[in-house]
Amino acid sequence: MKTRVLVIYYSFTQQTHILLKHFCYGLENSGLEIQYERLQPVEPYEFPFKSDLRLANVMLKTFFKKRNEIQPVSEQCYQDWDYIVLAGPTWSYHPSGPILDFMDRYGESVLSGKKVIPFISCRSYWRIHHLTIKRMLCRCKALPMAPFVFQHPTKEPYRFIGLLLQLRGRVIRGKWFRKHYAFYGHSKAQGEEAFHYGETLGKSMVEG
Repeated sequence: MKTRVLVIYYSFTQQTHILLKHFCYGLENSGLEIQYERLQPVEPYEFPFKSDLRLANVMLKTFFKKRNEIQPVSEQCYQDWDYIVLAGPTWSYHPSGPILDFMDRYGESVLSGKKVIPFISCRSYWRIHHLTIKRMLCRCKALPMAPFVFQHPTKEPYRFIGLLLQLRGRVIRGKWFRKHYAFYGHSKAQGEEAFHYGETLGKSMVEG
């Protein structure tokens, strides 16, 4: 019988989703059964943001861990899973609003007694995010495992400036800035790294 893994995730700019796909390809390559549960906000965030004020408002709210209500999760979340991957981005040092809402409303009923692997996509600062998730998992009697963390590879302050431009939907044209900030988000090499992490983890799960 195959080891069963449920992947619960939220991805705003799709950076988490892109890495997660590679990670799960690695798990599947080891013979695991993978199912996905995408968290969908009742009122999705706008993208790109129409003004600097709207962007600043959301960043401030996420700094104070404001929840963003999600649509009800599907029945598959309540099935018997060997492992659960909980994936999402870091926003203003913290888990995103949809992930926090999931933990508040469904954490105990879905995750209690389950081995949960945090999967974090972030610009740079992820430790508070992980600490928050770990505490919430422990409160709902889940079994938190070591996290997988992927940081945007571009150096500061360029990755922060690039993030703001991306969220505002602005195209980066200057050659000087492009020299320091070639792309937004995660690299192709990180996708390959995520695949190998998944493959290695999958083999260890199968072997018991």
